[in-house]
Amino acid sequence: MADTAMRRRAIGIAALVRAIRPGMPGGVPLRYATIAGVPQVRLVRYAGLAGAALLSVAAYLGGARPQLQVPPVRVWNAEHAPVILISWLIGTALMTGAWWAARDRVPSTRWAYVTAGLWLLPLLVAPALESRDVYSYACQGDVYAAGHNPYDVSAADLPCQWLDTVSPVWRDTPAPYGPLFVLIAGAAATVGGSLSVTIVLLRMVALVGVGLAAVSLPVLAKRCGVPESRALWLALACPLVGVHLVSGAHNDALMIGLMVAGLALVSPRTRWHLVGGGALLGLAVLVKATAVVVVPFAALAAAVGPHPVRALVREGSFVVGGALAAVFGVTLGSGLGFGWVGALKYSEDTVLWTSPSTAVGQTIEYAGRLFGAHFDAVPVTRVLGMVTLAVVLVVLWWQTPPRDAHYGAGLALAATVALGPVFQPWYAIWPLAILAATASRIQWFAAPCAVICFLVLPDGTGVARLTRFPGALAMTALVIGFCVMAWRRHRPLSHLARSPVWAASSPPRQRSPQPVASGESRGHC
Repeated sequence: MADTAMRRRAIGIAALVRAIRPGMPGGVPLRYATIAGVPQVRLVRYAGLAGAALLSVAAYLGGARPQLQVPPVRVWNAEHAPVILISWLIGTALMTGAWWAARDRVPSTRWAYVTAGLWLLPLLVAPALESRDVYSYACQGDVYAAGHNPYDVSAADLPCQWLDTVSPVWRDTPAPYGPLFVLIAGAAATVGGSLSVTIVLLRMVALVGVGLAAVSLPVLAKRCGVPESRALWLALACPLVGVHLVSGAHNDALMIGLMVAGLALVSPRTRWHLVGGGALLGLAVLVKATAVVVVPFAALAAAVGPHPVRALVREGSFVVGGALAAVFGVTLGSGLGFGWVGALKYSEDTVLWTSPSTAVGQTIEYAGRLFGAHFDAVPVTRVLGMVTLAVVLVVLWWQTPPRDAHYGAGLALAATVALGPVFQPWYAIWPLAILAATASRIQWFAAPCAVICFLVLPDGTGVARLTRFPGALAMTALVIGFCVMAWRRHRPLSHLARSPVWAASSPPRQRSPQPVASGESRGHC
């Protein structure tokens, strides 16, 4: 009797704890949880919407407006500086907090669509926020519309009619983007005529990319056994999407949309699907070359059968062939040639500690100055980072079985972001969009995205530019800590993908079924 009473008491206590902490596995779902009698589902939706509205206020008062004063007036010296900074800080905190609160217990797919759409509306009609890149896009399109090759002629060489809106660091730089985006920017400049209309058209292009991802994410998530609602929420409701892809109109939106659609199309594995998926991935490369790291994993996803190597050659060739056909077709058809490949080097002109390899080089330089030595270590550490990235990508591809290829693509993008020579906050959306639909554990990539939301001020001033020395030291300390932790664990690069390609035909180890908490999935695709 005593044992029975104690057991009942323990069950009652566990139920009470789950009710108090609804985020725990087995706790109260978001749709049923309340705070002070108010449903949490409403609090999350309207807290994020209030945050988006505050960010739009910050954009109107002190965003990246076309008028660029010389010398530039920083946001903290602007006319409405307190209102701008408070609106930005509270707005970002509300959006980020609401996104994080519902990360693993989204009520439904429809709720995710509606809530993310509501959050995007205030930013869709606001001026550009936290970046001036859209003005560079407009000028590159203007150069192409004037009959010049943007890979040979910079905005300052023409000069572009909107040159005074472009950040000085990019005025003499050729376009570092693929020919597909140059064609789109040229069409926007030609049809728009004025800067404001051109910006609106470029924002519509970014919105098309977000919409393409919104349509494709459920397909990819279903293929990988991940809840569709959670994938949509993580990828679409993240504040980085509204601020940088919609308000900032970054061309990353189109690249991500094409990339997610290509991976989703590869899933059915019919040959026409494989060719079409490869072509979409090729178009993504023609917007930004970064998408090329996904192509080998898409080919690997097609290699399913009793003979993986033979399937990789037979089926994977359709994916690679579709991508190559798109790249060569658009590049040659545009008349721009392959100058865009050489122009990629100009994207490395920015030196910020947000890139780990750059931060390590800066720290070495600071240490050298203590002893009176002056040298340039950043180029060396960046080369080491790129070499490490190449090794990581090869090993990751080799270690990933075909059934986990989509997840491997997300890991490859995460490695590219972490080891690349330059990092901008919107780069974090590259792996986020793929991992949201393929990963079973989300905290390891969602938490950094939440922190990254605070790295740029409303006018585009990066916090990294204001904290060069302490930021470099802090990032270097993180790199050292990560390396020490990895060394102690003695795990391979991808401990979740244990089998090489040639051994992927072995049947997976059978595990006894276990209950899965709401918002979680059983594994990777």
